[in-house]
Amino acid sequence: MLYPELFKSLEAVRWNMETDVPWDSFDAGKLSDEQAQTIKMNAITEWAALPATEMFLRDNIHDSDFSAFVSVWFFEEQKHSLVLLEYLKRFRPDLMPTEEELHAVRFTFDPAPALETLMLHFCGEIRLNHWYRRASEWHTEPVIKHIYGLISRDEARHGGAYLQYMKRAIGNFGDQARSAFAKIGVLMASASRTAQALHPTNLHVNQAMFPNDTVQSKLPDPNWLEKWLDKQIQFDRHWERKVVERILHNASILFERTFESVQDLNRYRKELARDVAKRVGQKMESTLTLQSSAT
Repeated sequence: MLYPELFKSLEAVRWNMETDVPWDSFDAGKLSDEQAQTIKMNAITEWAALPATEMFLRDNIHDSDFSAFVSVWFFEEQKHSLVLLEYLKRFRPDLMPTEEELHAVRFTFDPAPALETLMLHFCGEIRLNHWYRRASEWHTEPVIKHIYGLISRDEARHGGAYLQYMKRAIGNFGDQARSAFAKIGVLMASASRTAQALHPTNLHVNQAMFPNDTVQSKLPDPNWLEKWLDKQIQFDRHWERKVVERILHNASILFERTFESVQDLNRYRKELARDVAKRVGQKMESTLTLQSSAT
């Protein structure tokens, strides 16, 4: 089992909201209304760990080890929302989300293949780590800069935990897992080719609610994310390249071969698909031969 050691490693570096956040350093003159509004939106977005956890537990009913780890992931993700809420409560109570605004992001996600979802959230943690690093640089108020630094490092650690479960999946399921991970890896490393931000909170997850079936669509301002990324924290090509480089670096570790570009990873995905199709064809041919011999 991976959960016991992951629990210990995450517990050892867990920060305390009362003692590890320099609340007394708050400088009201360095927090603009625009910046404070984005804190509210991120607080609500982080609250969406709740429906994501419900999805994980439902779709991984067969995997108690991973489900146990999700308890730690859920705690830390909800803590991210809580520390942002605490910041607003202390310094901008007029922007505190209502309970209804928080509850709006709790809706049912359609069932999805567990392996693909694992890779999707692994890439999502990498992206969030970089988003929050950039947010920390964009903000000018020292307490929120510190908070975003704490959160970004948590997201990186979560990505590392997901990577361990992905390695285990390859050991258990071989090319089935490799194919699932490569497919989602290509998608999540191709954000520069899409009009939307590629993160789990911005992807469609409930067909019956389409098109209002993303976490972002449930926010008070559904268009906030694109504005935050493009106009405010300015998550430009330089930062997007950093995300892609981390995805490719970890894919290289996971698949034990080097990927210099998304095209390299896509070629590997196609190679896997051909190999799987070939084996399926050979198996079918062998079955038909045995049936023919029996008759």
